[in-house]
Amino acid sequence: MAYIIIKALAPIFVIMLLGFYAGKAKMVDNKNVALLNIFVMDFALPAALFSATVQTPWAGIVQEWHLVVVLVLSMWVTFAAIYFICTKVFKKSAQDSAVLTLTVALPNYAALGLPILGSVVGEGSTTSLSVAVSIACGSVLLTPFCLLILEREKARAAGTVQGSSLAMLPVLIWRSVTKPIVWGPLLGVVLSAIGIKMPDIVLLAIKPLGLAATAAALFLTGLILSARKLQLNAVVTLSTITKLIIQPFIAWGIVTIFGVQGNLAITSILMIALSAGFFGVVFGNRFGVQSPDAEATLLITSILCIITLPLFITLTAGL
Repeated sequence: MAYIIIKALAPIFVIMLLGFYAGKAKMVDNKNVALLNIFVMDFALPAALFSATVQTPWAGIVQEWHLVVVLVLSMWVTFAAIYFICTKVFKKSAQDSAVLTLTVALPNYAALGLPILGSVVGEGSTTSLSVAVSIACGSVLLTPFCLLILEREKARAAGTVQGSSLAMLPVLIWRSVTKPIVWGPLLGVVLSAIGIKMPDIVLLAIKPLGLAATAAALFLTGLILSARKLQLNAVVTLSTITKLIIQPFIAWGIVTIFGVQGNLAITSILMIALSAGFFGVVFGNRFGVQSPDAEATLLITSILCIITLPLFITLTAGL
């Protein structure tokens, strides 16, 4: 099992390492990555998420509603708890907290979901559907919270919008929804729900963008990391433990409450038990927000999940 996990993680580390090397060797300006960030956030990732969601059968999403509930509640609880602790206990800025929180709350479904799940419950259409549903849940039902916070702080800093968060909400929602990274996957879900099938020519046309999305995002993450000095502190330690240990047990508790059993229970817990995703770091960079704690958490959880994932695979074997 450790070999399977290392095999799944290998592309992540290799591509991030290439980005890190390119930045350190000054082959790419690691202080100015705006153009690459625009490509990733406004073109590649939206195309990949749209393709994933529009091709996910709505009937399949409804059929796996237990998985949706477990994933969404696990991510929401984690997001709320970490954001509160970061802003109230550690007194971090709202922007930094939002980036770190999204990094912790959103597992790396895109890169690790299929290889890990396929090795445990078997490869097939059901496994692919579960991964697609997970990606849809994260992109549509979690990432907008981070964007809302980043948009709010950006608006306040610019003085364009003032007042309470509630009063600003309509404007912030509009600004978030108009971003490709939000409306891309959301449009895919809507089209799937109303039964509109995308023409093959459209999917083929954007397929190269989708294929480039993960690699470009990981390269960008490595490039960003090359400009920072990673440090281990209380925030990073708490974030790592939360992501790898506490969040999966939150999912386990929700699974128990709803009486979910079998492969669906295993899938729900293991998808949450994956390491932190790169979305938070990339989102933050798009808004000019640097979060060394989020970057350190991303790197550390990607390494330590080699230990924690086999643990949860063993623990869930009897479900």
